[in-house]
Amino acid sequence: MSSQSVVREAVAVAVAANLPVILWGAPGTGKTSSVLALGEALGMPVEVVVGSIREPSDFSGLPVLRDGSTYFAPPRWAERLAGSGHGLLFLDELTTAPPAVQAAMLRVVLERTVGDLVLPEEVRIVAAANPPEQAADGWDLSAPLANRLIHLHWQVDAGDIAEGFAGGFAVPELDRKDAPGDAEVTRARSLVGAFLRVRPALVLAVPDSPDRAGRSWPSPRTWEMAAKAIAACEHSAAADEVLTELVLGAVGEAAGFELISWLRNLDLPDPETLLTDAHAPLPERVDRLHAVLGAVVAHVLADGSPGLWEQAWTVVARAARSAPDVAAGAARSLARNRPTGAALPHTMLELAPILRAAGLLR
Repeated sequence: MSSQSVVREAVAVAVAANLPVILWGAPGTGKTSSVLALGEALGMPVEVVVGSIREPSDFSGLPVLRDGSTYFAPPRWAERLAGSGHGLLFLDELTTAPPAVQAAMLRVVLERTVGDLVLPEEVRIVAAANPPEQAADGWDLSAPLANRLIHLHWQVDAGDIAEGFAGGFAVPELDRKDAPGDAEVTRARSLVGAFLRVRPALVLAVPDSPDRAGRSWPSPRTWEMAAKAIAACEHSAAADEVLTELVLGAVGEAAGFELISWLRNLDLPDPETLLTDAHAPLPERVDRLHAVLGAVVAHVLADGSPGLWEQAWTVVARAARSAPDVAAGAARSLARNRPTGAALPHTMLELAPILRAAGLLR
């Protein structure tokens, strides 16, 4: 895949998973037209909002009096998106928006809130920006706004451009265009959580310069986005290059490459095998054990059957013999999600000290 094809597919995966992304690239390289084409292909109305010609009230709402109280009226573009029930909000030329406008955008990007109007969950957000030195009266992206977006680098590929002029610019076709399910996201979150236990210094690393703070960097929020991106790529059978692009775009290159490398070397046993075979070996490494227990819990919660929930306690009990701290986290998740009708298995007696330490027994 060419670099531009990878980014196009990464945008499509992010839009399907409802992850907000920003495309960084030089002016006139087709960012806007690509987003418009994606919206058309997905059957979504697209509202283009250009930062340089907007005021803070275009995002925070214009205060008006109504029935003796103040109401923050949303702009027309937000009302149109809310009325359609779904759509794509394209925030163009973000680095031409002054700091006051960027601050007003924060709730829009994170909470889908414009004034007193909450946009439907099916509204997706894509932004585009030129590097500040290439933008007209450009500003660095503020750190709080940058940390709410996955940053993708839009690169011009001569072959793609030539082919697009000859036969039209292609829109990625995903195997699945819906968002990943809760179980898939839970499993991905458990993997990221296991990685951060190994590299706790990467949980939060705020850059020390405005230009770097205006791009991707690791924080609890961006690790959450990385986990959802992993789930989305697995759900849509996206290429490895797309997964790498989204993870690096969420948490930055240094932290992102570490996570990708760690994931590639996990080689975890299948959760179903562990649940059905009491002699299947468990990983010895603590980080791999964290990851595999997280996968087991996610599999059990997705299944929802009492029988499988009861079997999971056998796996947790086995893990507790060598790593009680690791087992405690899995036990807590299972205990909080006990299916209706599930019996308490006898293996829980072995776990009594662990459950008590985790606050699940008195």
